Amino acid sequence: MTDTMNRTQTGANQEAEEFLAQKSPPRRGEVITGTVVSLDKDGAWVDIGFKSEGIIPNDEKQTVSTLHPLKVGDKVPVLILEQEGEDGRLVLSLDRARRQRGWHELEEHLTSGEPLEIEIVDTNKGGLVAVYEGIQGFIPSSQVAGQRDNTPQGTEDWLTRRKGQLAKVKIIELDRQRRRLIFSERMAVKEVREKERDRLLAEIKEGEIRHGRVTGIHSFGVFVDLGGMEGLVPLSELSWQIGQPLSDVVSVGADVDVFVMKLDQENKRVVLSIRRTKPHPWEGIQGKYQVGQRVTATVTKLVAFGAFARLDNSIDGLIHISELASRRIAHPKEVVHEGDVLELKVLSIDTERRHLRLSLRQAQEEL
Repeated sequence: MTDTMNRTQTGANQEAEEFLAQKSPPRRGEVITGTVVSLDKDGAWVDIGFKSEGIIPNDEKQTVSTLHPLKVGDKVPVLILEQEGEDGRLVLSLDRARRQRGWHELEEHLTSGEPLEIEIVDTNKGGLVAVYEGIQGFIPSSQVAGQRDNTPQGTEDWLTRRKGQLAKVKIIELDRQRRRLIFSERMAVKEVREKERDRLLAEIKEGEIRHGRVTGIHSFGVFVDLGGMEGLVPLSELSWQIGQPLSDVVSVGADVDVFVMKLDQENKRVVLSIRRTKPHPWEGIQGKYQVGQRVTATVTKLVAFGAFARLDNSIDGLIHISELASRRIAHPKEVVHEGDVLELKVLSIDTERRHLRLSLRQAQEEL
């Protein structure tokens, strides 16, 4: 019985071999998908389901990216070039198959408007040279995303740093006959950010705290990227410490927590606060200051009825005109000036109304 089974198996193997021998070979110029089975000095050997493996010579796989080198097990498109030798070995081209397939995919992306990923392989004075499936294209400098130094040397260095990177782009011009292919990274980035902005606007809520990164510092405030859109932190919302230098509060690239103050869905704007993520100075004032305590404060403003003085650059107290001097005065400027640093006595603390009364007269009398 065993002999019978062996003869049956042998017969099945012979039939399979005869079937493969009778199977017509792939036609020249045909593009099919194969599997890389080995790599050697001659090229890449690929199983395409024929009786013998085909080879992609090294000069027919020059479009293989250093970012994504060929490896055993990869599924790759190949174009049949010719048969060689008595064994009918097939000579294949990865480059030509990729370009043929690539042009078709590029035309589909142009029609759909969907972004695609390309590899930046070189630079020139006008922009970036990029490749998609072995097809060379160009990203003009004006269409490259990101902040740049607008000096000639700065722009050149900025472009050079992009070499070897991957980029998401949209096609803005395609002419297969002229082999002209122009990409825009800025359009792709803008589209992605608009989608992220709409997503954030749908989920963000006023009164919540979000995490972000500082992207710009200006005279009117600070911009913070929330992970898809930017919000503005007005200068008055940076710190409880009034007049604190910007450089002491934030820096470009710094990670920060922000409080969502206002959400404008119609204009797609968000107003943020950094200081409101931290306790208000008045919340801890009773533990820090007591009635009768001597404190140091800076005069910030003179008014007819007295002078305002600031403690810790964050809490303002009033020195009533009657508490400026032991003698009668017509105006605070007779005794103090803006910017003066004074030793004062705390007369009262009203945490509910956030009023702090101070005295220069009593502090001096106690000396």
